[in-house]
Amino acid sequence: MRKLFNHLSTRKGFFWFLIILFWAKTLLAYFLDFGALGVQTPFQFLIMLINPIATSIILFGIAWFFKRAKFFYPVLGIMYILNTVLLYLNVIYFREFTDFMTVNTMLGYDKVNQGLSGAGYELMDFHDIFFWVDIVIIIVLLLTKVIKFDVKKAARWSGLAALSGGMLLLMVNIAFADMSRPQLLTRQFDRTYFVKYLGLDAFTTYDGINSHQTAELRKNAKSSEINGILKYVRAHYAQPNPKYYGVAKGRNVIVIHLESFQQFSINKKINGQEVTPFLNSLYNSKDSLSFANFFNQVGQGKTSDAENMLETGTFGLPQGSLFAQLGDDETFQAMPEILKQHGDYTSAVFHGNNAAFWNRNNVYKNMGYDYFYDASYFDTTGDRATGYGLKDKLLFHDSIPYLEHLQQPFYTKYITVTNHFPYSLDKEDQDKGFKTVNTDSKIINNYFVTNRYLDDSIKEFFSYLKKSGLYKDSVVLLYGDHYGISDTENPGLAPIVGKSTDDWNANDDAEMQRVPLIIHVPGLKDGGVQKQYGGEIDVVPTLEHLLGIDSKEYVQFGSDLMSKQHSQVVAFRDGDFVSPTYNYINGTVYKTKTGAELDETPALMKKIDKTATAVKEKLSMSDSLNQKNLLRFYTPDGFTPVDPSKYNYTYPNGVNFAKQVEAKLHLKSTSIFSQNQDKSTQSLYRTDAPEVNHKNMDTSRIQQTRKTDTDDGESSSSSSN
Repeated sequence: MRKLFNHLSTRKGFFWFLIILFWAKTLLAYFLDFGALGVQTPFQFLIMLINPIATSIILFGIAWFFKRAKFFYPVLGIMYILNTVLLYLNVIYFREFTDFMTVNTMLGYDKVNQGLSGAGYELMDFHDIFFWVDIVIIIVLLLTKVIKFDVKKAARWSGLAALSGGMLLLMVNIAFADMSRPQLLTRQFDRTYFVKYLGLDAFTTYDGINSHQTAELRKNAKSSEINGILKYVRAHYAQPNPKYYGVAKGRNVIVIHLESFQQFSINKKINGQEVTPFLNSLYNSKDSLSFANFFNQVGQGKTSDAENMLETGTFGLPQGSLFAQLGDDETFQAMPEILKQHGDYTSAVFHGNNAAFWNRNNVYKNMGYDYFYDASYFDTTGDRATGYGLKDKLLFHDSIPYLEHLQQPFYTKYITVTNHFPYSLDKEDQDKGFKTVNTDSKIINNYFVTNRYLDDSIKEFFSYLKKSGLYKDSVVLLYGDHYGISDTENPGLAPIVGKSTDDWNANDDAEMQRVPLIIHVPGLKDGGVQKQYGGEIDVVPTLEHLLGIDSKEYVQFGSDLMSKQHSQVVAFRDGDFVSPTYNYINGTVYKTKTGAELDETPALMKKIDKTATAVKEKLSMSDSLNQKNLLRFYTPDGFTPVDPSKYNYTYPNGVNFAKQVEAKLHLKSTSIFSQNQDKSTQSLYRTDAPEVNHKNMDTSRIQQTRKTDTDDGESSSSSSN
C-alpha cells in the first residue's frame, strides 16, 4: 500500500490514477445506466471500452502545461470534477429522457429542470454513490498527506506529449468507429451511436461545435430573407387537379414507411412467384394512385431525410441529417400540425426502435406529433426485434392497443425496419413457399426474402383495417424511403432487373433510385399507375390536395403530382437530376428512354445548364430555409406555431393521455375502441408471426400501464419536458 501511495504522490502516477478512475466510472454509466449503448458485436464492445480514454487524456492533460504543482493539481482536479459532473448530468438526463444532453440543452437547463426537478430523487440510484465517493476519498487523502503533492517541475514537453498521445489514441478510436459505422461523423445517426463509438466528451465537443456554427448562422439570419423564399415557392406553386382535389377529405391518413424498398420489387416474379403479391394488388388497383417513376431524394440523412420530405416538403441537408443536426429547435410546418389545424386530426408515430434514433424524440415534438410509440411501448426482447427494432409483423400487431384509442380522424405513421440491410431474417419468419434468387451476393438473395416478409406484414395489417371498419374511412400512403441495394451491388442485380452487367453505368444507378409511392383511397375507382416523374419532395402537396387542403400558403418545395403544372424534373440531393427526357448524372447527360450517353452539343448543354441551375436554386432555397430556421419568421394565415413543450412521449404517457381524452369525450369519442362498445379490437388481428402466442395474446406494454387519469383529462406529467 505504501508503494502505491508513493506512486500516487508523483504527478504521473496521480494523473493515470484519475484516468483509470474516470474510465471505470464511465463504464459504470455505460452498463448500468445507458443500457450498454446497444452494443451488438465484440468489435463494438472493444470500441466502447477504449473510447473514454483518449478524450480523458486530452482533457486531463491540460494540467501538464502548468509546470508548478500549485497550478497542476487544481487544474487536474477541476477537469476531473467537471468531467464527472458532465457524466452524472447525462446519467440523470438519460434515465428520464433516454437521451444525452446537448450543449443547447445544458444552456437551457432551466427548461430541462422543469421536467427533472419533480422527479429528481426518484431518478437517483444506489450505485450513484460511486460517481462521487472517489472524489471525497481523494480529497481526504490529499488533506491528510497520505498522497503528497509532487513539487518537482514537470518536464518541458509534458503537456505536448499528453496532448499528442491523446490525439493519436483518438485518431485510432475514430478509425475503429469508422470501420464499424462508416460516415458516423457526417451522418450523425443518433447520440447513442456517437457516444457508443467516440464517448461522451467527444459527443459534447462535436455537438458544441455544430451548435456554435448553427447558432452563428441563425443569429445572423434576417427576417427579410424569408421573402425571397416565399416568392420562389409561390412562383412554383402547382394548382390542384379538380378531379382529385378533396377526394379523401376527412379520412384517416395511415402512412407506411417501407424501409429500403425499391420499385423493382413491385410486380417482380422470381421462380414464377410474385415477390410482393399484396403490394402488387395495391399498386395495380384502381383505388390507388401509384407512381412508376417516383424517386427517393435523400442525402446522408437517409431515412430521416425521407421523413423530413414526407412531413414538411423541404429537402434534407447537403451533409448530415437535418433531424440530428437541427431538429432540437427547428421550426416546422409539418403534416401533423397542418392536419390538426385543418381537420382536428390526432397524430401518432409507431416505431419499434429507440426514440432517440435520428433525434426523433425531439423532432416529432417540433412537428406537433401528439404521440410517439417507440420501443419503450413494446416488448422487444429476444427474437422479437432485429438490430433496428421490433419486427414488422409484431409492430403492426402490437400497435393495435394504442391505435384503437386514437381519436379519428388520425394521421399515423408506421416505420418498418425488417427490410433493412443486411436483410437477415430468422428462418421461422421466412415464407417457406417462397424461393429467392441464387446469386453470389447474400445481400441480393436475402433482400427479396425480407421484401416478402414486409409484404405479408402489410397484408395482415390491411386485413385488420377492414375487419375493424377503419379501411373504408382511411387513405393509406405507402412509400419507399431510399435504396436498399447499394450501387456496389447493382451490377450483380443487373440480370434480375433485365439489364446487362457489362453495360451497367452511372445512369443505371440513378434509375435504380426509384421507390414505390402508392396512395390507396378505397372507393376511388379511377386511379391506376401514373407515369409522370416525381420525388419524395412532392408527396406533401399531393396528399394535402387529396385531403382538400390547399398547399399554397405553406413553404414547400415540391408540387402536386396530379397537377397539370407539376414539374417532372426530379432533383437529387447532390445536384444531379432525372426527368422524362434527360438524366444528368455525375456531369454526364443520358437520354432517359434509352440510357444512352449523349454528345454534349452547345444546344443540349444550354438546356441542361438551365435545368441544373433551377435544381441548384431549389436545393439552395431549401437549405437556406432550414439552416437559418427562417420559418420562425413566417406564419401562414390561421396557422398557430407548434409548442413542443406540450408533448411528452415517455412511456406510459402516450397511452395514458389517449385514454384520458377518450374518457373525457365519453359518448363523443370517435376512437375505434369507443365505437366497439369500449372493447378492444385486438382479437380481430390475425398474424402468423411465430412470436405471437395466439392463445394468450400479448397486447404490448399497455396492460402494465398505471392509471394516472386526472379530473381535467390531462396527464399528470403531460408537459414534463
